[in-house]
Amino acid sequence: MTLREGSIGVEDLVLLEPLEEESMLKNLQLRYENKEIYTYIGNVLVSVNPYQQLPIYGPEFIAKYQECTFYELKPHIYALANMAYQSLKFRDRDQCILITGESGAGKTEASKLVMSYVAAVCGKGEQVNSVKEQLLQSNPVLEAFGNAKTIRNNNSSRFGKYMDIEFDFKGSPLGGVITNYLLEKSRVVKQLKGERNFHIFYQLLAGADAQLLKALKLERDTSGYAYLNREVSRVDGMDDASNFKSVQSAMTVIGFSEEEIRWVLEVTALVLKLGNVELSDEFQANGISASGISDGRGVLEIGEMMGLDSKELERALCSRTMATAKEKVVTALNVVQAQYARDALAKNIYSRLFNWIVNRINESIKVGIGEKKKVMGVLDIYGFEILEDNSFEQFVINYCNEKLQQVFIELTLKEEQEEYKKEGIPWKKVDYFDNGIICNLIEHNQRGILAMLDEECLRPGVVSDSTFLAKLNQLFSKHGYYESKVTQNAQRQYDHTMGLSCFRICHYAGKVTYNVNSFIDKNNDLLFRDLSQAMWKAKHPLLRSLFPEGDPKQASLKRPPTAGAQFKSSVAILMKNLYSKNPNYIRCIKPNEHQQRGQFSWELVATQARYLGLLENVRVRRAGYAFRQGYRPFLERYRLLSRSTWPRWNGGDREGVEKILGELSTCTSEEMTFGKTKIFIKSPKTLFYLEEQRRLRIQQLATLIQKIYRGWRCRTHYQQMRKSQILISSWFRGTMQKKRYGKIKASALLIQAFVRGWKARKDYRKYFRSGAALTLSSFIYKSLAQKFLLGLKNNLPSTSILDKKWPAAPYKCFTTANQELQRLYHQWKCKKFRDQLSPKQVEVLREKLCASELFKGKKAAYPPSVPIPFHGDYIGLRGNPKLQKLTSGEEGPVLMAETVRKVNRGNGKTSSRILLLTKGHVILTDTKKSQAKTVIGLESVAGVSVTSFKDGLFGLHLSEISSVGSKGDFLLVSEHVVELLTKMYRAVLDTTQRQLPVTVAEQFSVRFKESNVTVKVIQGPTGNGNGKLSCKKKGSHGLEVTV
Repeated sequence: MTLREGSIGVEDLVLLEPLEEESMLKNLQLRYENKEIYTYIGNVLVSVNPYQQLPIYGPEFIAKYQECTFYELKPHIYALANMAYQSLKFRDRDQCILITGESGAGKTEASKLVMSYVAAVCGKGEQVNSVKEQLLQSNPVLEAFGNAKTIRNNNSSRFGKYMDIEFDFKGSPLGGVITNYLLEKSRVVKQLKGERNFHIFYQLLAGADAQLLKALKLERDTSGYAYLNREVSRVDGMDDASNFKSVQSAMTVIGFSEEEIRWVLEVTALVLKLGNVELSDEFQANGISASGISDGRGVLEIGEMMGLDSKELERALCSRTMATAKEKVVTALNVVQAQYARDALAKNIYSRLFNWIVNRINESIKVGIGEKKKVMGVLDIYGFEILEDNSFEQFVINYCNEKLQQVFIELTLKEEQEEYKKEGIPWKKVDYFDNGIICNLIEHNQRGILAMLDEECLRPGVVSDSTFLAKLNQLFSKHGYYESKVTQNAQRQYDHTMGLSCFRICHYAGKVTYNVNSFIDKNNDLLFRDLSQAMWKAKHPLLRSLFPEGDPKQASLKRPPTAGAQFKSSVAILMKNLYSKNPNYIRCIKPNEHQQRGQFSWELVATQARYLGLLENVRVRRAGYAFRQGYRPFLERYRLLSRSTWPRWNGGDREGVEKILGELSTCTSEEMTFGKTKIFIKSPKTLFYLEEQRRLRIQQLATLIQKIYRGWRCRTHYQQMRKSQILISSWFRGTMQKKRYGKIKASALLIQAFVRGWKARKDYRKYFRSGAALTLSSFIYKSLAQKFLLGLKNNLPSTSILDKKWPAAPYKCFTTANQELQRLYHQWKCKKFRDQLSPKQVEVLREKLCASELFKGKKAAYPPSVPIPFHGDYIGLRGNPKLQKLTSGEEGPVLMAETVRKVNRGNGKTSSRILLLTKGHVILTDTKKSQAKTVIGLESVAGVSVTSFKDGLFGLHLSEISSVGSKGDFLLVSEHVVELLTKMYRAVLDTTQRQLPVTVAEQFSVRFKESNVTVKVIQGPTGNGNGKLSCKKKGSHGLEVTV
């Protein structure tokens, strides 16, 4: 790796001097206090949890580390993820990233960062983005169901997770497979003080709406559930309600259906309600202790929700059926046994639900069998644990870490050996602690602790934790890595910390004392067959599928495998998987117990460093050569140390490196070895010596560069000043000459002007008097015209078209011009008014104009009609569908609809009719029957006759050749005669392209059938012409109408 100027501490612990635990911890503390949380051990990344958000993540940093090699930039988790991804993509080497550390060290966040980096740098596309989103969204779902608040960590993973992300040949993700290990299901029924149950319980109660809670038969208050810690219901910085929405959304993205999500929540609610099932003491008739359910309400609600027979569930909780090949024996359970059965059922339901969720996620993200793929595995698993009271869980966790340490040592040495072989350097055996003897102590098939535990669980007779411990003491009495009170007494050793029910194993990270209490029960992990069968009988599809062994057809008397055997098998498969891949390590460290930023607990970090074997890792890395680098980068960095290679070297890279090291006296052949492509340096001291010489040489070169630069800058400055002085002088002289020339030119022009003026005046005196009068009169007229126009401009009347005021002309000579200007101004006002009108207003004015042309000055009813707008519909035609049917839709809207009076041809009496005027017809209909009595086409209308009075009488003359006209003309009376005749005139003009003759007279002739009748209209005594109309017949050819 390269050494950067300004780096804080040692970025790679392989180069640490002296190599001691104290110096290593000081280096980690120094970097942590300066917010440098990442440190290398070769290609191993050590990460110290900062307990705060640092500005070292995001797209900008992803792009930076994507373009650089592993050691080119500061240590970072992106660098390790990039190295793994690039090796997978371009070298076709399957990768695995092992993330270890104790609870609260940041393992989960580290795995998220690795996955987010890989998702950001791999290919794009709709399908690829969908796969990436599903892989990323699996995290919140697994965290909700598998994480909980502990004393050490608010979001502690209570299960181990290994995810294989599968890629195609282009490096784009295809899908993945998730494997989970040893969920801490005991947390379901019991939590330590200050801890919570799994997140999903609190998220469900806080985030579900009232309708969902009612359907699940739950209450929002967490204090009402026995399985939830009443002291701790909320976690600072964690919004359970919001997280519940996120979990639902994530499950939808992954591919869960709404029905499956509802099933999962119902089974989760079932676990909560099981905790509230209270059991009480009862006694059988023979006096044997038994148990029963105190309040049957909880069991009834469970039965309703899950489709279970509540009596069947109560029987399964309070009794046990022992089946043999010949008979079945039902035994009643006392309260303690019943509570154990209830809790075992709750733990099994939740554990199996978690496994179902993992399998369901795998179904969504799995890859087709036929596709060729590359694999990157990410292992997020518990770190080494040493608690005050270590039980079965800590035993299997530490066993897993022993196996991981074994993998690390073997693969690291293998990688070193392969690199030495590749570079042609002889391999020397490295002395290191081989923890294979500890792994064998635990996992040996016949004589291992797990084998003895299984044997004790399967053995008939009285079996207890004490008999298991006695067997271990007998078998491992002389084993160097096993201790107990019995073996210490045999060796005459006294240790007051060792209890009678304890044994101790000397792990690679330190000695751990285990209490054997509950080892047998936890390893058996038994669930009574009655409970399995009761769950299988449920009508709930998901719950039924979780207990396939409850099916009587598949019932088996074979004992299920123990928890230890299952875990051992899982670890073996995991180890096989890891051995087949290229490993990458992230060692996570928790700096303090209080989750406070900036605090570094020396004792706590030292303990974790020993658990993780950091010092051992460094020793293995430094067993051969502490530093190695390719010839080209080494030459580029250190070529300035030799005059032969500086400033330019034309030879080969290796010859240049040999030339540099040959001129340095301290670099002996024992300290370094030349490989085929790399230089290997044994001691960090040699590397630090090279760095110190490089620093001194850089100072010398910097001084030389500064000296040359200062000389160049002074010379350049002098030359610039000299050029500037010459330029200023030339500009000054030029300016002075330009000013002098300007003065001479101005003087010459002035003299020329005076001379030309004198000559012009001399020539003009001859002709001045002859044209003086014309010039003066023209000037005076222009002045008057200008004064008139400016005065008119300042006194213009308003822009209203009704305002006809206009200022008078001041002089008679401007009268014609003034009148023309008045006319133009009025036309302009009219045009401006017309431009502001809407099409509808224009049409109204055109009708008014037509009325004016027809009746202005001719009929007395015209003036009152001018200010009244034409409505057209005076009978409410829109509200009368019967009348609307009389008009054809093809003719367009009705132009006029009003009630008129028709004068009878025989006796002169009047009767009411409804008149409808359309673009093609005049329709007369009865006011009562609403049926068309007469339809007159506009082409049949020959003319119209009206009087000059204010009356509404008019004669409608029809052509004789029409079918309607054969009956004669019509004599009608209208209250809106001006509007009616105007609209009729325009309709005839539009339809027939002819003007309708309109006659205004007090006497006119109408044709009734085959005879003509003269209608004479006279005014009544009132004399205003708008009184009551009366008709009197005068013979057979006369009709007198009084208005």
